[in-house]
Amino acid sequence: MQTKTLFSSLLTVVFLAGFTGCKPSTDSSDTPGAARYTIGMSQCNLGEPWRVQMNADVKAAADQHPELKVIFKDAQNDTLKQRAHVEEFVSAKVDLILISPKEAAPLTEPVAKAMAAGIPVIVLDRALLGDQFTCFIGADNVKIGRAAGEWIRQTLGGKGKVVELKGLMTSVPGQDRHQGFRQGIAGSQIEIIFEADMKWLEPEARKEMESALARFDQIDLVYAHNDPGAHGAYLAAQATAREKQMKFVGIDALPHEGVAYVKKGILDATFQYPTGGAEAVATALKILRGESVPKKIVLGSRVFDKANVEQGGRELP
Repeated sequence: MQTKTLFSSLLTVVFLAGFTGCKPSTDSSDTPGAARYTIGMSQCNLGEPWRVQMNADVKAAADQHPELKVIFKDAQNDTLKQRAHVEEFVSAKVDLILISPKEAAPLTEPVAKAMAAGIPVIVLDRALLGDQFTCFIGADNVKIGRAAGEWIRQTLGGKGKVVELKGLMTSVPGQDRHQGFRQGIAGSQIEIIFEADMKWLEPEARKEMESALARFDQIDLVYAHNDPGAHGAYLAAQATAREKQMKFVGIDALPHEGVAYVKKGILDATFQYPTGGAEAVATALKILRGESVPKKIVLGSRVFDKANVEQGGRELP
């Protein structure tokens, strides 16, 4: 009887390992079988510090609830791989899916199929097309981009030459941060002399900034759609001893990244983009318990600059 029980237990372990496709340490629970609900989390990539923080926030919140088990998957910036994640979660009949999609259009269909299969889906950060999801959680990127534009307009006195380093422009946040920024500087004499898609990645931002520096003798400010992009631009300017000739503005405001850069004098301002990790877990619990949740949860934001960073920044109106 003991041999039969041991064999059965080994089969269970093998099945679970095959489903997760990852090391046991990626699960939020160290006690398999203790959880009542299984949540599948598909992150579009872990190459951005902000996304690493989102996963950490999800895990920290889920760890407070022993009834939850979270299976994390990294799409490694591959849309097809992320589509496969959703399909795997549906086949495994998880209780709920969390997804922060790489791109809107390609992920809309698999998420809709998950919904059709009766699995609720919470979308984080980047919106999908249509409304075939349970809840979207994220900050207002148009508002944040507009606030950045207004800050830049005021700081430059309404005129100057600016470089815009965009996030992935096939993603909704990239489009929104660009649109909001242009609204914020509309009617001013600010000139966008160089713009490029750096795909949210610091090395790409540095490369694009090197091109801008080679082409233009005067650059008054760099607006990057995230803090790694702003930091990459700063490093490129520093390499040519021009970093003191311009200002640098980013978005994300992680305490150990964007906010720290402002304190060190590397960035002149950063605008907070909350990860929504804790809110995602709280919302998931409500859904799993049969409670109603709003279709959209909009998170607040703050600006951190040299004048207020030591006081914890200033909340955007």
